[in-house]
Amino acid sequence: MSTTFQEQLQYKIDHKTKPLLALGMLEDIAFRIATIQQTLTPELKEPHIIVFAASHGIAESGVSAYPSEVTPQMVLNFIAGGAAINVFTRQHGIKLLLADAGVDYEFEPNEQLIDLKVNRGTRNMLHEPAMTRQEGELCLERGALLVDRVKETGCNVIGFGEMGIGNTSSASLIMSKLLKISIADCVGRGTGLDDEQLLKKQAILQQVLDQYTVSENDIIGILTVFGGFEIAMMCGAMIAAANTKMIVLVDGFIASVAFLCASKLNPSVKDFAVFCHQSDEKGHALLMQKLDAKPVLTLGLRLGEGTGCALAYPLLQSAVAFLNEMASFDEAGVSKKTTS
Repeated sequence: MSTTFQEQLQYKIDHKTKPLLALGMLEDIAFRIATIQQTLTPELKEPHIIVFAASHGIAESGVSAYPSEVTPQMVLNFIAGGAAINVFTRQHGIKLLLADAGVDYEFEPNEQLIDLKVNRGTRNMLHEPAMTRQEGELCLERGALLVDRVKETGCNVIGFGEMGIGNTSSASLIMSKLLKISIADCVGRGTGLDDEQLLKKQAILQQVLDQYTVSENDIIGILTVFGGFEIAMMCGAMIAAANTKMIVLVDGFIASVAFLCASKLNPSVKDFAVFCHQSDEKGHALLMQKLDAKPVLTLGLRLGEGTGCALAYPLLQSAVAFLNEMASFDEAGVSKKTTS
């Protein structure tokens, strides 16, 4: 009787020199990677993380502990190599790409910054939709085209990060609208709001949510009204990565909301995702539950930038290494578990 690929893969994992399930989630990760690549000997090649940055008009309404000018300042920090994501990608041998999706700043031309700017920040959705539908569609297209370029390098594993003061507000609104969850259950402290500021943020976002009528089935419409340029670009990038059968590393709350949008537009994206960590942002645990996702790490992170992807990547390497290099019971001459 012939066996399916998944049965062969599970047999290989189960017959390594270890008790069943003894490597815990590493076994799940190995199974996922091998299934994506449809091989019993998977490889991770040319890992990349793309950080998309954009400014948010809603930031002017006081939904963040930091001013909006921090967004371009942090992009300059990325270029200089001084941010957390720079440190972690250098440490783990991951290629980092920086993309200006729509920062309210005119950067000098720099080979380290990819200019995908759709506009100089979104509009303040407290007063008008964040972007036009044309801008939303352009974001999806530009995110996808960038991934296609990365694919040409031989990359088969890619993660996505973001930078944008105010983007937890956009992410909370999108999550609330798509999953029909109260905004109070989605809104967190973002960049570190105190209790009073958090209540203000929640009230502002409820006001935003109440003033627009958009169907939960109109994903691009929701991105248009509530989104950020970086969130929409991540969405398009994730779909493109899945379409080319790349492993998609999903970072924290913002990236997971982009993934939620991507999965609504193309459900097959779910088959290529590895959820790297559960953020400390309030809505993320609930979102992971709704996506039936099991994050690799739970470290209390809430930084963004793709840092969770970079930190989880060595565990993917370990999962692939044990699958490819660890001896089986037969190869090692080790006795198997006795059966009664």
